[in-house]
Amino acid sequence: MDTKIAEGAAKAGEQAPGDAPGLFEFPAARLRGLPARFEAQKIAFGPIVFQCVRVAWKSGLLALIDQAGADGISVEALTGQSSLSGYAIAVVLESALAAGVVRRQTDRYSLTRVGDNILHDDLTQINIDYVHEVCYQGLFLLDDCLRDEKPLGLRTLGDWPTIYQGLSVLPEPARSSWFRFDHYYSDSAFHQALPHVFRHHPRFITDVGANTGKWALQCLHHDADVRIRLLDLPIQLERARAALAAEDLLARAEFHSIDILDFRAGFPANADAVWMSQFLTCFSLEAVGQIFRRAAASLAPGGAAWVLDTFWDRQRYDIASYCLINTSPYFTAIASGNSKMHESSVIIASAYEHGLELAECIDGLGICHSLLRFVRRNG
Repeated sequence: MDTKIAEGAAKAGEQAPGDAPGLFEFPAARLRGLPARFEAQKIAFGPIVFQCVRVAWKSGLLALIDQAGADGISVEALTGQSSLSGYAIAVVLESALAAGVVRRQTDRYSLTRVGDNILHDDLTQINIDYVHEVCYQGLFLLDDCLRDEKPLGLRTLGDWPTIYQGLSVLPEPARSSWFRFDHYYSDSAFHQALPHVFRHHPRFITDVGANTGKWALQCLHHDADVRIRLLDLPIQLERARAALAAEDLLARAEFHSIDILDFRAGFPANADAVWMSQFLTCFSLEAVGQIFRRAAASLAPGGAAWVLDTFWDRQRYDIASYCLINTSPYFTAIASGNSKMHESSVIIASAYEHGLELAECIDGLGICHSLLRFVRRNG
């Protein structure tokens, strides 16, 4: 055996092929390093595995395997029911096998519990579509985006300084995937947040970053006397206006066009509540501070600024923290270039620095949200 090959294998913690008693049979000392090395290879090949599993789902292969039940189904039988060739099916399913999405007994594939989540779980499917349609190509430029703190990957979707100017006109299917992702997370918490906000009987609510008007609609339906001021870019306000008009609610709504990054642009005065849902993650910490400063200045006596967001440090389950942390590179490469999924302590500190102090924190809303209530700081 070539000496360099043998030395290389030994350094890597592997048994040289000529000396191995059997496939994957290693001395105990070498076995100890293999689980970590295997996890490292999962990272190295992660993008390839992702695409193969996505194709297995989208092409209908996982559904066909699911229909076959515990007995499973062969590649030959799948070829007769799929638009893919036997070669293509083998390539995709062998990667899915390595990822634990399917299992194989003799020549027949069946679905694992992981595969069942790929095929039937809304959260998983929404995340896969979002990563593929919105993030995947742009993340190729992540190193440049991190260096320049600019969303250079956004060019794969359109020509805007940030994604927020282009949300309403994103090309399909990216547009649908983005809004499904955004609304799946935010909508899950809205109905639970309403009683907390309206316990304080707000008459005027400023909805900063109103987006499509979903929160405004819920407030207007919840309380027949409340008035809403919607703040956002003009293109977003058009969609929100149309949504409110469709339900005959324009009479209690005001629309304020604003560029949040113009720090001279103030918020409407005398707000009983300033509402920000999944909004602060869209901006750098400098901008977050300026948002809090303007929110504090706009509050009526006794008013509060409310932040509904997904803080990765306040999650009960590791799966939620994992998903949230790994959404940050989207903000770097696609959204703005300088924002991320913040820790709650960072947001609370920024609010305090800019005139607000935390009065209440409610965790466990929706899928993974926390609701923070801030009041004007004395002194």
